[in-house]
Amino acid sequence: MSRPWRGWCRATWVLVAVTGAWLSFVCLQHLLTGRWWLWLLPDLAPPLTFVAVPVLLAAAVPAARVLGRRVPVNATWLVLAGTVAAAALGWPYNGLNVQGGAAGTGPGLRLFAWNTEYWGENVPRDRFYAFLRAQHADVYLLQEYLHWDEAAGLDGARQVDDEAALRVAFPGYSIASRGELLTLSRFPIVARPPVGPDRDLAGRPADFAQVFVAAKVLRTDLDVGGRVISAYNVHLPVQIDLAVSRRFFTLIQERDERRHRQLAGLQADLAANHGPAIIAGDFNTSPAMGDIDALRATLHDASTALYPGSWPADLPLWRVDWTFTTAGLVAGDYRLVASDGLSDHRAQQVRIVLGGQS
Repeated sequence: MSRPWRGWCRATWVLVAVTGAWLSFVCLQHLLTGRWWLWLLPDLAPPLTFVAVPVLLAAAVPAARVLGRRVPVNATWLVLAGTVAAAALGWPYNGLNVQGGAAGTGPGLRLFAWNTEYWGENVPRDRFYAFLRAQHADVYLLQEYLHWDEAAGLDGARQVDDEAALRVAFPGYSIASRGELLTLSRFPIVARPPVGPDRDLAGRPADFAQVFVAAKVLRTDLDVGGRVISAYNVHLPVQIDLAVSRRFFTLIQERDERRHRQLAGLQADLAANHGPAIIAGDFNTSPAMGDIDALRATLHDASTALYPGSWPADLPLWRVDWTFTTAGLVAGDYRLVASDGLSDHRAQQVRIVLGGQS
């Protein structure tokens, strides 16, 4: 009986084995991402990994020949077939965005969404406010409107009340805040119904720590020229905290449950909201993760950049900040704005045109 692998050198065995292992990993990604809490750890890989690894494995075959190492024909076909399959299966997770830009005419609004990194607590206050004002946005959806006490560990969230300064910096804007979420709007805020787990706190007293955990989606209904548009300000809990050792895995499972509760609440509210809506913020979810697949399938992604990385700001390998719109709105001129050292996130800037179709 013929054994096609006979005569393979050790390097060929390693190349075939690594190709098979990567293809197996991509298959597991399809099965487990967004479904099993422990897969949040593999989900941390930069999305471009799903492009880079197949390319490197395929390139290893000609590279070996250049170096004078012979790769048998049957091994070559196994490697190439495996890399093509892995690249195809991994395409939804690689973060590449090939959709074209939307076109729209008519009145619109300028949106600015940004994770402020603890409300700029470690940067000069005047520079922080100058950066915000310089965006000249009609609507600001801002996350981490709080300070953090590092000495308190996971209980370090501290309330910020900057309303007086905000009214000076943004005269005429309506202001809504809930927990760590802050929305500023040139347009009147006509309603702010609670969303998801935050609804459980409605009608009863709650301290800032409780609100901080429950309120990860702040909905404000805006009167834009007589038309009501809902703006959803989102900040999903981060999946992992490397500073926690004894409760490392327990914390991941707890965060996964909280993330899914917030997403379920957001989806339910969107389903019941028959008006146009903008959904933006820090989702702490990269394209390599399946957590927001349902949102991506039903909403319009505002970004038109080929690889819209937003974190970390200096080397944005991950896209964790997103802007979506529903039917009735067109998102255009989407940009990721450098935060000039004020935050570890790049900011999202987008023009929303009213009266179009997404």
